Amino acid sequence: MKGIVTLLLVAVSVAYAAELYTTKYDNIDVDRILSNDRILTQYIKCLMEEGNCTNEGRELKKTLPDALKTGCVKCNEKQKAQTEKVLRHLSSKRPRDWTRLKAKYDPTGEFSKKYEDKLSTPATPA
Repeated sequence: MKGIVTLLLVAVSVAYAAELYTTKYDNIDVDRILSNDRILTQYIKCLMEEGNCTNEGRELKKTLPDALKTGCVKCNEKQKAQTEKVLRHLSSKRPRDWTRLKAKYDPTGEFSKKYEDKLSTPATPA
């Protein structure tokens, strides 16, 4: 019986891990990107389909709609923290780009409403 329970737990763990987004890009220096207007603008152009994408940009563009729709349930903790950092930065420092991205990826405002409360509270230190 213990063997069956263990096997089930392993199977559930493997299935759950398969449902998470890739961790391949988790070590990207988000602070460096956010502090460099040229690089950040390229990522925004990628997301808006106005410019070329890096591999990271393509992956972000692919997962962004699902992450918004599901509240980032497939994100690990590091991805959630990085996402919050980017959203805070864009909404406060690049409001024009923030508005454009919301218009493209959340035209009804359905998803951004979920995050507005979180963005209006101070960030918790990492």
